[in-house]
Amino acid sequence: MKKVVLAFSGGLDTSFCCIYLSKDLGLEVHSVVVNTGGFSDEEIKNIETRAYELGVKSHTTIDETENYYRETIKFLIFGNVLKNATYPLSVSAERVCQATAIANYAKKIGAQSVAHGSTGAGNDQVRFDMIFNTLIPGVEIITPIRDLKLSREAEIEYLGKHGFPYSAEKAKYSINKGLWGTSVGGAETLTSNQYLPESAWPTAATETAVQQITIDFVKGEPVALNGDNIGAVKVIQQLQDLAQPYGIGRDIHVGDTIIGIKGRVGFEAAGPLIILKAHHALEKHTLTKWQLSWKDQIAGFYGNYMHEGQMHDPVMRDIEAFLSSAQETVTGRVIVELHPYRFVIIGVESAHDLMNTAFGSYGEMNEGYTGDDVKGFSKIFGNQTIIWHKVNSQN
Repeated sequence: MKKVVLAFSGGLDTSFCCIYLSKDLGLEVHSVVVNTGGFSDEEIKNIETRAYELGVKSHTTIDETENYYRETIKFLIFGNVLKNATYPLSVSAERVCQATAIANYAKKIGAQSVAHGSTGAGNDQVRFDMIFNTLIPGVEIITPIRDLKLSREAEIEYLGKHGFPYSAEKAKYSINKGLWGTSVGGAETLTSNQYLPESAWPTAATETAVQQITIDFVKGEPVALNGDNIGAVKVIQQLQDLAQPYGIGRDIHVGDTIIGIKGRVGFEAAGPLIILKAHHALEKHTLTKWQLSWKDQIAGFYGNYMHEGQMHDPVMRDIEAFLSSAQETVTGRVIVELHPYRFVIIGVESAHDLMNTAFGSYGEMNEGYTGDDVKGFSKIFGNQTIIWHKVNSQN
């Protein structure tokens, strides 16, 4: 019997795939859940139980949380990457990591096929297919939901017929949680003019007390929260737990899918958004204007290319080298204040702060040059523009 490795989450789509691959296609199903920081131990155990109930031959959990941070999220922080100035690439980055881990597992067990539960209308189908084609060429890719053009109602009906009832209410919202944020999809996100209701968000917004926190960065990486040096992954996780009850980090991203249609997705990413804004604030104090300028341009390309699943293009390693180099002086503390539904960057403390009074105070006085120096500089700096106006005013 041929082996198929199924990217499994325990949700509606992948539950359907389990039954369809074994019952309809006669394949030996080996399910894999790749944990990128979004599952608790209890949830992992429930997913495993669900997989075996659905009849898989084997089920494996691969914990990629640390790799996910080290190989992906770290560079999103270095680049202050927000897709369309809004979205922290919560799902995009996660899928690249998961697809890579699944491809490696398929090679390990000698599977003839891999399968995923992506639909034919979203980005994930391209990300998974492209990475599988790159890393495990020749291995068949099976996509039941896409190929059969199934609605969620049809999937629920199919599972019911095979003795696995699935609650329509449970399927109302599609929620994907990972280290770099949670995405929420539902009927409202399929429209252009509706917002998600309070009940759709995974965490209720109940906290109202204003709270000041600090985040310490070392060479661009968030290593401490409120002075507690716990490492980047735990900083992200604990900051998320701290800020999410304020309702911080909720928004709806509107973007262009890889296949050329517009799409909307809700997301909740309190920790990622605070870290990105705090990191950017520290960079503005510690980097030169041209470092910041080139970083913005290169990081924008990096985020878009990652969003489209192109993480295995060698140009991404080249960009990561630049981003890493630019972080050499991005070390210091950022003070942040949490409020209901918003946060404020209070300021930074850094030994590398270029806003140094030893060289002058903005709008007040300077130490490194004289007024006459500025007069001469201003004439030279604007010389070509001055010449253009003189030449063309004579015509």
